[in-house]
Amino acid sequence: MELDVLLSREPQLPSLPKVVALLLSELARPQPDLRKLQQLFSADPALAMRLLRLANQDAGPDGGGVTSIAQALAMLEAGALREPASAAARDGASRQLPLTQFWRYSVHVAKLSRALAASVRQNQATAFTTGLVHAIGELLLYAGASEDMASLDLMSSPVDLRRARLEQRMFGYCYADVGAALAQQWQFPAPVVDALRHQTAPFDNEVYEPLAGVVHLATWRARAHEAGLNERALATSFPGEVGLALGLDIDMVLQQDPIDWSARAEPHHLL
Repeated sequence: MELDVLLSREPQLPSLPKVVALLLSELARPQPDLRKLQQLFSADPALAMRLLRLANQDAGPDGGGVTSIAQALAMLEAGALREPASAAARDGASRQLPLTQFWRYSVHVAKLSRALAASVRQNQATAFTTGLVHAIGELLLYAGASEDMASLDLMSSPVDLRRARLEQRMFGYCYADVGAALAQQWQFPAPVVDALRHQTAPFDNEVYEPLAGVVHLATWRARAHEAGLNERALATSFPGEVGLALGLDIDMVLQQDPIDWSARAEPHHLL
């Protein structure tokens, strides 16, 4: 399927039902708690994507735009937030994608991106949000090319370290290209679009975007954990060139790791 065909219809972006239910419940209160709203939008990639779409819908091509969940919530009225929440409820959950694993993995990448951004003096809120939605293209691929994705799942999981290469071989593009194209279509700011597009190969961009490098390293760490890599495998798979450009070696990346991998992730424990 061509990428423009995949993006030609309104995308289905499934969210975790539990998070959507909690969000709708909070928005039904006379005065929703802003901290709870931020926690819930920060708990689900699809919800975050819808929120940034709403916040950027009136932005011009050179207007800067909204790059983080906190920024979006600060500028939007509570009543407007019911639109993305209701849309998420209508889309329901994905039947194919192991959504709980995808959600957990995406939140891990967001946390890691924020921690790495702090260490290299990048915007932490933007890094968290970009990390959270970095693999949103997977949701569109499962919705629009379900049979091909089912075949791909026989070779790798959605969070396999090889996933981008396998998708590139099958489609001619990967989840990063899909997510960046959708973000551009939804008028996201250029730095976020560029980071999404070049996250799998940060040096392919004409102008190196440090945010792409941050997300690249965070993705490597989270996928390596999902794969259960030992110390030797971590060392051999570490993307050293990307780390070098940010001034980070493998020990520094692992030391910045903010996640208790043994703990069970819950929406209210994200921030």
